[in-house]
Amino acid sequence: MPHILIIGKEGQLGTTFYKLSEQYPQDNFTFSTIDQLNLMEPRSIKQFFAGKSFDFIVNCAAYTAVDKAEEDSDAAFRLNAEAPALLAHEAKRINAVFIHISTDYVFDGNHYRPLTPDDNPNPVSVYGKSKLQGEKEVLEIHPNSIIIRTSWLYSPFGQNFLKTMIRLGQEKSSLNVVFDQIGTPTYAEDLAAAILSIIYKVSTDKSNLRPGIYHFSNEGVCSWYDFAQAIFKITGINCQVFPVTSDQFPTKAKRPFYSVLDKSLIKQNYNISIPHWQDSLIKCINALKNE
Repeated sequence: MPHILIIGKEGQLGTTFYKLSEQYPQDNFTFSTIDQLNLMEPRSIKQFFAGKSFDFIVNCAAYTAVDKAEEDSDAAFRLNAEAPALLAHEAKRINAVFIHISTDYVFDGNHYRPLTPDDNPNPVSVYGKSKLQGEKEVLEIHPNSIIIRTSWLYSPFGQNFLKTMIRLGQEKSSLNVVFDQIGTPTYAEDLAAAILSIIYKVSTDKSNLRPGIYHFSNEGVCSWYDFAQAIFKITGINCQVFPVTSDQFPTKAKRPFYSVLDKSLIKQNYNISIPHWQDSLIKCINALKNE
């Protein structure tokens, strides 16, 4: 079985991989912690990979504080661009397939149709610019890499919109949520399962590798307002949600207004089936109850 390195064990996706790995005891997973592999320190990256060999490296680590990045661009670019470049170097050196997670925030959101991997990116935030730079560095250094852009990631772990809504809904009788930002939520377990499916296909037959940029989110389309309403309906939390515009809810970083991702390519090249966001939301809320 392939030896898989998951980088970023502490985050939502990394934690999800860790939980999923318990269901695959026959597989060879390695999970790096920040103590073992500090992506802000180039020397740490070099030392970690010295004498090690992996078949697949999945980079789940990122600087994801979108608003904070506006004031801390150095840290955002170090973690989202410089570190992935160094990881791609190491992956190429040991002949590992590098799978790097990116974001819908590489787009400006001004085109009101599902976005394909071939659409021209135009990030409107420091976070988006740092992630786009990371994509470019990775593919330039190690062409046998897979970039997966995702959107609105949530899970039972870490901090995310779902958990914030549940907490605020229990504290308040009403909430204002933006309705003019349109996209698709992504359940981290569905993304992790898709990545594992790609890994198993490629490890079975190397000719199955189709490197490049892909998009993955759940199926369907919604606004943050729709997402919040669905959360309260499923959980039974009695909290009224009022729709507001982005102008009424200002943030330091601009967000794309429309970032629905076209997933045709990942379905076609890797035969990935993708659940609807509402079905996955129910699944996640049930998992959250068991945490």
